[in-house]
Amino acid sequence: MHRGRLMGQFDKPEQTARPGTFRRVVAFFRPYWQQIALVLVAILITSGLGLINPYLLKLIIDTAIPQRDMALLNLFVGLMIVVPIISGLIGVGQSYLSNVVGQRVMRDLRNALYAHLQRMPLRFFTSTRTGEIQSRLANDVGGIQQVVTSTAATIVSNIATVGSTIVLMAAIDVQLTLLSLALAPIFLVVTRRVGALRRELSTSTQRSLADLTAITQETLSVSGVLLTKTFGRQREATERFATENERLAGLQIRQQMIGRWFFMVINVFFSITPGLVYWVAGRSIIGGDTELTIGSIVAFTTLQSRLFFPLGQLLNVHVDVQGALALFDRIFEYLDLQPEITDRPGALALDPDRVRGRVEYDHVSFRYDSAPPGSDGATERPLALNDVTFTIEPGQLVALVGPSGAGKTTITYLLPRLYDVTSGAVRIDGHDVRDVTLESLGRIIGFVTQETYLFHATVRENLLYGKPDATQEEIEAAARAAAIHDRIMELPDGYDTVVGERGYKLSGGEKQRLALARVILKNPRILILDEATSALDTHSERLIQAALQPLMRGRTTIAIAHRLSTVLAADQILVVDQGRIVERGTHQELLARDGLYASLYRAQFVTDDAPATLNGGVLLDEEVPAAE
Repeated sequence: MHRGRLMGQFDKPEQTARPGTFRRVVAFFRPYWQQIALVLVAILITSGLGLINPYLLKLIIDTAIPQRDMALLNLFVGLMIVVPIISGLIGVGQSYLSNVVGQRVMRDLRNALYAHLQRMPLRFFTSTRTGEIQSRLANDVGGIQQVVTSTAATIVSNIATVGSTIVLMAAIDVQLTLLSLALAPIFLVVTRRVGALRRELSTSTQRSLADLTAITQETLSVSGVLLTKTFGRQREATERFATENERLAGLQIRQQMIGRWFFMVINVFFSITPGLVYWVAGRSIIGGDTELTIGSIVAFTTLQSRLFFPLGQLLNVHVDVQGALALFDRIFEYLDLQPEITDRPGALALDPDRVRGRVEYDHVSFRYDSAPPGSDGATERPLALNDVTFTIEPGQLVALVGPSGAGKTTITYLLPRLYDVTSGAVRIDGHDVRDVTLESLGRIIGFVTQETYLFHATVRENLLYGKPDATQEEIEAAARAAAIHDRIMELPDGYDTVVGERGYKLSGGEKQRLALARVILKNPRILILDEATSALDTHSERLIQAALQPLMRGRTTIAIAHRLSTVLAADQILVVDQGRIVERGTHQELLARDGLYASLYRAQFVTDDAPATLNGGVLLDEEVPAAE
């Protein structure tokens, strides 16, 4: 039950129509009410101007021509030329303002969604496919662009046009007006049903598009391509893509064809109605039952043609809007997800220059996927950490060692609040990290993860991520400290060399050293090294260990390592097993205890022929660690 609820919240929210969607959409337009007011004024003016020419046509036929008055004819024809020019110029300005407002709303919507996703906890990203997130941000937002940028103005313009036209048509002849609008109520009812179907199908289409985006992201990334090629699964990947692509194509065809027969009937009706008007009006004139003039009939049919186009557009737009509302639903589903980890009211912003770096874990327990409020918790996963307690004094190096899956990385995730504790407390200088702003935690904590991530950018840009205002001298000093400067200078463009997607133009060791240089440049008060030298050869590892010595001096450091040669000189070693700290002490103390740490140590360094020897906590040259 719990897993389903979590995935329902984070992976694929319920795709149901959400109450208040239209009201929330309108809220995004509110900051631009002045521009919208100008658009509305322009629409009203152009709608009014559109009524002038049919009436001028009536005057030409009924007055100017019968009276053989060239002055009136010239005046009326001149006005018929000038009015469309003025209307066209106003229409250009209206279109510009409409697009400005629409694009600003799109910008605000994208910014709001991206900023909200940035606030989501790590749990969200471990439970949601990257392609799904990208689809919401790109495909869903992009899908509503036409509706946002032009449809609102189109609706208002068409309503104004239809309303004003019907009034003038009724002024000419009520009976003919009723004949022209006889089937409109039926069309409106059917349009509402077609719009509902389009909204449902739009949701299914966007789901399929999200799945296709996820497949593309997973299989065409560098890692995905390497996997498919090395396992010989290109054909399966292609077939999987083709299957989902076929499903998407079918959905899109259905989406485009929904209601087309209905709209064909509407267009046929609109096309034949002028003929019916001529027949009814002509019959009345021939029979002498009406005072209608030829000019009135021509003006009426001209107005009628002006009525049918916007009325047909309104019916079509209603269907399109329903489809767009389905996309808004999907966007608001993400915006409605509540970040679990946020700043508390009055949270303290720690000053990096005043942080001493004392770290305390006070009876900390933690469970992944903890049950949401109100659930019975019957299927909760077991504790990943159980009653973990330790203290690191400023400037100390503490090493976390233990078997894979013991909880070492989880311990470090709680310090920068990538997750929050289930019980207990994590403190920095006596302050519970839950009472500290997330931004200040990010400034004082440096994190080098086991999986190095580099942007598809230059070496310099990747390093500046640690300190955006760093000088070239500072960049080079950090690179030298990480033993990577010389290798950078060997690259084709030095510090301006683009490292490629996720840094794949570099070796694993080079990427890791760049990541270390980035943290060195950041100069954090607390340093977390999660297998920071795991991708390095023995020589590079020793260079990094030597470079880290001055970096760690005077700053709190937590180091995780399976290769125990990297943690032998730690002030304190914490041995973690099954979420508990089972041993603690220095290297020599733990060896003397002959517990789990000693077993791990012997498994790596002791052979049947010769025991390992140490020199200042660093493995001697003749010692070769066993393969991990």
